[in-house]
Amino acid sequence: MAEKRFIVEVEKATEAREGRPSMGPVYRSIFAKDALPPPIQGLDTCWDIFRMSAEKNPTKPMLGVREIVNGKAGKYKWQTYKEVYDLVVNVGNSIRACGYGEGVKCGIYGANCPEWIMSMEACNAHGLYCVPLYDTLGSGAVEFIICHAEVTIAFVEEKKIPELLKTFPKATQYLKTIVSFGKVTPEQKEEIEKFGLTVYSWDEFLQVGKNQSFDFPEKKKSDVCTIMYTSGTTGDPKGVLISNQSIITLLAGIQQVLLGCNEKLTDKDVYLSYLPLAHIFDRVIEEAMILHGASIGFWRGDIKLLLEDIGELKPTIFVAVPRVLDRVHTGLTQKITTGSFVKQTMFNFAYSYKLHNMNKGQTHDVASPLFDKIVFSKVKQGLGGNVRIILSGAAPLSRHVEGFLRVVTCAHILQGYGLTETCAGTFVSLPNQTDMLGTVGPPVPFVDVCLESIPEMGYDALASTPRGEICVKGSTVFSGYYKREDLTKEVMIDGWFHTGDIGEWQPENGSMKIIDRKKNIFKLSQGEYVAVENLENIYAQASVIESIWIYGNSFESYLIAVINPRKQAIDQWAEENGITADFNSLCEDSRTKSYIIGELSKIGKEKKLKGFEFIKAVHLDPVPFDMERGLMTPTFKKKRPELLKYYQNTIDNMYNALKTENKSRA
Repeated sequence: MAEKRFIVEVEKATEAREGRPSMGPVYRSIFAKDALPPPIQGLDTCWDIFRMSAEKNPTKPMLGVREIVNGKAGKYKWQTYKEVYDLVVNVGNSIRACGYGEGVKCGIYGANCPEWIMSMEACNAHGLYCVPLYDTLGSGAVEFIICHAEVTIAFVEEKKIPELLKTFPKATQYLKTIVSFGKVTPEQKEEIEKFGLTVYSWDEFLQVGKNQSFDFPEKKKSDVCTIMYTSGTTGDPKGVLISNQSIITLLAGIQQVLLGCNEKLTDKDVYLSYLPLAHIFDRVIEEAMILHGASIGFWRGDIKLLLEDIGELKPTIFVAVPRVLDRVHTGLTQKITTGSFVKQTMFNFAYSYKLHNMNKGQTHDVASPLFDKIVFSKVKQGLGGNVRIILSGAAPLSRHVEGFLRVVTCAHILQGYGLTETCAGTFVSLPNQTDMLGTVGPPVPFVDVCLESIPEMGYDALASTPRGEICVKGSTVFSGYYKREDLTKEVMIDGWFHTGDIGEWQPENGSMKIIDRKKNIFKLSQGEYVAVENLENIYAQASVIESIWIYGNSFESYLIAVINPRKQAIDQWAEENGITADFNSLCEDSRTKSYIIGELSKIGKEKKLKGFEFIKAVHLDPVPFDMERGLMTPTFKKKRPELLKYYQNTIDNMYNALKTENKSRA
């Protein structure tokens, strides 16, 4: 592939190595001349990020929560960088006074809040390994992580203490000290002390080291600062070792991207913290905010109140997973379709006009300032009125949702891609580049990327449109899986981290499109390979589908699917066809299933799918795939083995019904 607009070729393609497929050329962001960022004076560790920002911005608001007055949420109340710094020093002294220092594993368990950040920064200051315990997972995973990482001290949200107690007595082999972000009841204190552990409320813990002072140990770039456990779609969570250098290199890359696009983060920026800090995605975004002296406001922890929190905080940077942006899109389109004829006409004209100008190369802010003011300003106000950058990550954002939001939000819509193992950032699309729609953009600076061919799936990294497994090299890549050298060797080959995701370089601009997942491939009984994730992305374009899981195996010749239908679309179809029933009943109705299979067939024909890629039977589940039933990870990826287990009887019934139907036809 020749040099593209946003990437440069740094190494030539290689032929197949002994026992391994061929690799395509190695590319790097055009915004980075070298593989490593230039050193920033005095900035080597995550602790340096906070320390230097606190010195530079002592009176700027850093962390904010909404005051509750007479049971109602009011304004955000802020703590300055200096106030937070003093508290972090206090927390660090208390940790050291309890006998914990460098290399000790410190768990943090709970929803995002100021105390979460303070606990993390105290770990950074004294060289403890910060080990987030998933707020969204049950006690089984929490117990596993405590025992596997050998967590000895844990900071815990007050309402999570009962959940933590479920890990006893096994976790008490390692856990010795618990600190509540709030209070501790006498009953909880008694229960915890029964196992020989010490427990403190937040205020009590601050007193432990109040009159003591401990020097900060010397820390290096290469030091591990956190063990971030991936939720995983199969098996036990894996502890990803992330160094200071990984995070700092990524932050330097983000800076370079924004500067290259005439954008930058500043101390005037405001960020809403609601995605879990236990995930690397939110962790690095918050580190970026701290680096630039920005303000971080926390949500109240209720998804139904999220828009209200946004309205009060008025963030300038909004980071979301696709599920949140899908809801924003659905809500907006519902309002438009139920509006008056005049409003619909006005919106459609404004949308087409602005989209046309953006496609001609105009930036979103000059494509249609008049319509931004009189039509799209209401959308902007719905996100607080100040949002200028919306970043989507953790899973693919639908092309039609991304395209729609680029026009109506009056903000840059950027889609990123990365894994915990690559410190969240590997690719990010660029502002005002409409030809990057549906892609995750070029590599971030200071990261090298290439594709490796996968012959059995028909992906060739040396083809005119290169496709293959995405491989990443650079300082953002993790230091290995904790206590799992075997798993590390599986994915780290010749210095390249093999992501397991299949990408396709876009010939016109060098951006990457995620098209498949290497492990999500199976063979049907006639010997045909099915790349299931790619198919799900295609079928998900049907307007009647909220979510789809496709299944097949080598003993069957057909594909089947479990679908969460889109309620509004099904209700509308039922009304148009004179069918009166509630949504649950409609999902069981054979007429609804036939209608949906028909809609899927239309998509299949339109996309020229092969015969074996068409879906022959569906089960409609009115309840969305969720974490409560263990069907999704906290980043909303499907847990395929769990889905199979949960729907096994349904799958057997579908295949039996298909066989009976085929026999009766014969």
